[in-house]
Amino acid sequence: MDIPRIFNITESAHRIHNPFTPEKLAALGEALRLEKGARVLDLGSGSGEMLCTWARDYGIIGTGIDMSQLFTEKAKLRAEELGVANQVQFIHGDAAGYVSEEKVDVAACVGASWIGGGVAGTIDLLARSLRAGGMILFGEPFWRQLPPTEEVARECHANSISDFLMLPELLASFGSLGYDVVEMVLADQDDWDRYEAAKWLTMRRWLEANPEDELAQEIREKLTTEPARYAAYTREYLGWGVFVLMAR
Repeated sequence: MDIPRIFNITESAHRIHNPFTPEKLAALGEALRLEKGARVLDLGSGSGEMLCTWARDYGIIGTGIDMSQLFTEKAKLRAEELGVANQVQFIHGDAAGYVSEEKVDVAACVGASWIGGGVAGTIDLLARSLRAGGMILFGEPFWRQLPPTEEVARECHANSISDFLMLPELLASFGSLGYDVVEMVLADQDDWDRYEAAKWLTMRRWLEANPEDELAQEIREKLTTEPARYAAYTREYLGWGVFVLMAR
């Protein structure tokens, strides 16, 4: 069980696998007013930066599940590095359908809504692990500006314009599911730069070390085209944020 190898390559140097900086991650943790001992479940936990830093800074107890074996191992190493290995655990597995045996204070899916088949399904999945009065953290893209054509949407790595909503419509959609939006922290273009541009040096270094690999041509093409594509499309049209929800 693993994610496609190309993601393990292009994001191998990332600690945060979303357009979020450490400062934004810290701001989100502070906004939640976390108490020591709060239990946090993170479905699609990547390299574990959220749980590890919140365990260090706020004393939370966390469990993360991710399909990437590489990222899961990085998360375990990060927990050791920050001295919080006794507070967080990371499981290499499929987060789709995962429900915690013990109810948690915070249930998160930050940028992996495919695990529940979209927004509604993923929020429903998270709610099954949540104690009464707990909070859901949901990371999701939205359109900063509406793409003028379906081709532009595809250049943003969406299947179509209908894949994402504008921010006001996305916020309203949470209400239609029976949730109050009680906080949000949004990525800006600088955050997108740090997420996307960091892949380019990783790809270049990987190509230099692996010129005969079966993915070398694909990585070469990606490195050649991605900077211009990103600047023209993703950076201009696509937003991203983490939204904090509580059931009404």
